[in-house]
Amino acid sequence: MTSQETRNLVLFGLNSHSEMFHDAFQNLGYEAAMIGDHPTSEQLARAALCFISVYHGVRSPWAAIKLKRHLKRAGVPLIGIDRDGPWHMGRLVRQLKLFEWLRLLDIYAPHTLQPTYRFAPQVIYNANAVWVRNYNLHGKTLEEMRDPAFFRWDVSFVGNMSGERYKEHAERQRFFAALRPRLEALGLRVLFRSSGGMSEQEQIEVIQHSIINLNYRSSCDHRSRAGVEMSWGLPERCYGVPARGGFMLSDQRRHAADDFAPGKEWADYRDFEDCIARIQYHLGHFAETRAIAEAANARVMRDHTYEKRAEKLLEAAARWREARR
Repeated sequence: MTSQETRNLVLFGLNSHSEMFHDAFQNLGYEAAMIGDHPTSEQLARAALCFISVYHGVRSPWAAIKLKRHLKRAGVPLIGIDRDGPWHMGRLVRQLKLFEWLRLLDIYAPHTLQPTYRFAPQVIYNANAVWVRNYNLHGKTLEEMRDPAFFRWDVSFVGNMSGERYKEHAERQRFFAALRPRLEALGLRVLFRSSGGMSEQEQIEVIQHSIINLNYRSSCDHRSRAGVEMSWGLPERCYGVPARGGFMLSDQRRHAADDFAPGKEWADYRDFEDCIARIQYHLGHFAETRAIAEAANARVMRDHTYEKRAEKLLEAAARWREARR
């Protein structure tokens, strides 16, 4: 049997390439290989785990079956990463139910643990994270952000607001359209704009030079007859903004308390009117606001990088192999 020490390879199956995880595994000393659905014997002998996106598995179930057969014979766990839960709005229900029935995954790693499809016998929380190469202070310091004169905007949001093209963002577009005149009437410097056409550097400038960066809804939130059903999971911006030194004021998310200390590393609001009230509060308590931003930055860079997520997947894979023995 292959020893633990020689399992220094991570397989990326079904074209599920993730540059963030690819970097993370390599930074931890592992090699990575894209294998489609046909790993070689040598790769299987060295593999610590095989990583796929659930999106690709649901879309290509027969390729997933072929891949699973290779992995099962070699004792390599198949782990499915899922950032589309819990509703997977881009996929047909029959596709999702087929993938659930097939139970091809050994470990299911979604960004939300709310009730959803049971794609595997083992489920682990795998939140979004920061890709440190792209999400950092970019030459700025937290100390210089303690000066109110550093900031150009009081409140900002940069992201997808093309509600006509992407129906999942229509509610966000309406929210910010209604919020802007209310904030401007208070004399605040407001910047709400779509990220389309903006360079990465321009987006960094907005994040770092805004006293408050807002988060409202994600593509994983779903409108139904019962109203807006919020995903418990945190969008990537909830980690990326603090990584760049920005202060994040988010709509309420159930998993926030799993990843941040509320009131010390995390700030949120309940609804439209509470959003305005919280904006006024945090602008009026600048030192407290920056203290939260700095604490969130430290927490993210310590606990919420893709290296940390990769370590958790490797640990889960090792436990899975040990249980098999």
